[in-house]
Amino acid sequence: MPAPTRSAGLTRRQLAGQRIIYSYPGLAPPASLLRVIRAGEAAGVIFFGENIASTAQISSVIAELRRAQAQSRVQVPLLLMVDQEGGLIQRLPGAPALSEKRIGQSADSVAAAAAAGTAAGRTLAAVGMNVNLAPVLDVYSTAGNFIDQYQRSYSANPGTVAPLGRAFITAQQRTGVAATAKHFPGLGRAATDQNTDTRPVTLSQSLATLRGTDEFPYSAAVAIGVDLVMLSWAIYPALDPNRPAGLSPTVVRQELRGRIGFTGVTITDALEAGALAHYGSTGQRAVAAAAAGMDLILCSARDVSQGEAATAALLTAQTAGQLDAAGFIAATDRIADLRARLH
Repeated sequence: MPAPTRSAGLTRRQLAGQRIIYSYPGLAPPASLLRVIRAGEAAGVIFFGENIASTAQISSVIAELRRAQAQSRVQVPLLLMVDQEGGLIQRLPGAPALSEKRIGQSADSVAAAAAAGTAAGRTLAAVGMNVNLAPVLDVYSTAGNFIDQYQRSYSANPGTVAPLGRAFITAQQRTGVAATAKHFPGLGRAATDQNTDTRPVTLSQSLATLRGTDEFPYSAAVAIGVDLVMLSWAIYPALDPNRPAGLSPTVVRQELRGRIGFTGVTITDALEAGALAHYGSTGQRAVAAAAAGMDLILCSARDVSQGEAATAALLTAQTAGQLDAAGFIAATDRIADLRARLH
């Protein structure tokens, strides 16, 4: 007899909910979100600037969310996450102060990256969060392009990005806060206006360039045990000419899991992104992402009903046999294993 999985005993709706990261508007989580969490139908919550007035206020909110989770039958902590990259992209007051670009330019860049990772972990842990949607491991190709204009890339050299990403990830995960390498297989070649949040983006580098440059830092991160990988919503014709990376079984299952060997938790970028304008409703996007092999579905539109729609669609697809049952359990177990290791 195989050992029972962490997902044993959950209803199908709870299993579907274990794949969903929720978001909400304003400073107080609405009753609808607390109800979903108490029902055991949420994997976690992402926070944005509009949710955070001070460290005391967000600490109080997180305590409330954790109390709701403690009332559910899912006895592993919520994933409580934020973008705390450093520099211009951070939601919580405090460290890390330096952007990735500044770290890449510093005299002892590896030490600076490690210090930033430790500082980011401590900033999150101090308010009760346990997942950072950082570091960005994209290798920028042109000064001032999409990733570089906000100083979000360590370097234009993959041989620099890889060790700095490793240093940040290792240091941050030592604080008990999970790290997320993003945006696989890389947004470093996106032009200034090629923002997947707002529109479809196709990046047409050769397979040799994609693997030798863009994916290189991700392989290094996977080798040292990064907890999560976020996939890009851009289309990469060298891998799959028809689908954005996070909806592509070729990219998720063959490239990231197969070729690179990632065994941790995959997470989508924002499900409401403009890049997915041609991919149907919230529910259709969630099912397509799950079918491609994505574990966590990021519903970050600051609307609880978005997460509920994604859950309902996964439940329907699961019941109809549209999503592989063994694969669904494997994804929820990967997520539960991560949650059980965090506080």
